[in-house]
Amino acid sequence: MKSTDFVCNRDILHYTLQHVDTLVQDDHKKLIKLDRRLAKTMTKANFKITDVNDVMKHSLTVGEKIANAVARFGGSWTFIIIFLIILATWMILNGMQLFGIHFDKYPFILLNLFLSCVAAIQAPIILMSQNRAADLDRMNAKNDYHVSLKSEQELRILHAKLDLLSREQMPHAISIAQIQLKMIGKLQREVNELHHDIRELKGQR
Repeated sequence: MKSTDFVCNRDILHYTLQHVDTLVQDDHKKLIKLDRRLAKTMTKANFKITDVNDVMKHSLTVGEKIANAVARFGGSWTFIIIFLIILATWMILNGMQLFGIHFDKYPFILLNLFLSCVAAIQAPIILMSQNRAADLDRMNAKNDYHVSLKSEQELRILHAKLDLLSREQMPHAISIAQIQLKMIGKLQREVNELHHDIRELKGQR
């Protein structure tokens, strides 16, 4: 095409609309690419979030359930009060020989043996429960890591979208707005010229 060639308004309009459509399509494709990148990243194993309570609940063995129950009861005020009552009753009955009962005379050797047995049995059971709690803490820590990693990746994608918006889409939007204003101005001039021609025709009649 030469610089002196004439381009009709229809071709100019077609080219302008085609240019605007190209800008919009390019921006849309870039956004879709970012969305796909985010979706692909979020499906990786590193972002797998586990319902820790549900996993722990369904993986408990009978022994672990008993250990948890014993640890819960052993660390409660109910256990302390009941144990104090048993100790006081034991020592009062045997120390004061009420009702002629004195099966464990002072210094309460049988009571010491009983307490030692309780401690020997209770300690490993509580340790079992604590080990389970440690497993729960590890799973929670792993979940927290996955959540943090996922949030970091989402922020990166969000920053990429903001960069795309500020660096490319905003100038494109301004360019499209300018094109639209030019087209509106041109249409307005053509309408004014048409009105002027109509008035001249009416004046000639």
